[in-house]
Amino acid sequence: MTTLELKLNLPDQLARDAKAAGLLTEQELERMVREALRARSLERLDAAKAKLAADPLPAMSESEIQAEIEAYRAEKRAAAGS
Repeated sequence: MTTLELKLNLPDQLARDAKAAGLLTEQELERMVREALRARSLERLDAAKAKLAADPLPAMSESEIQAEIEAYRAEKRAAAGS
């Protein structure tokens, strides 16, 4: 586990309100950071989905898909053997 010591400057009223609401505890700060990370991940996923929708990949035939699978498996086998 990593310990961080932060100096956080907040407006007085905001600091009082956050403390009164229990938002400045280790557990609550950890929860907020985890929630922010999840939200950013979802934003990146949404951006990737929008980009793909705007410029979709061409459809692959069954034989092209099978060739990709076989190439991936061969790559994994080669990596495991080395």
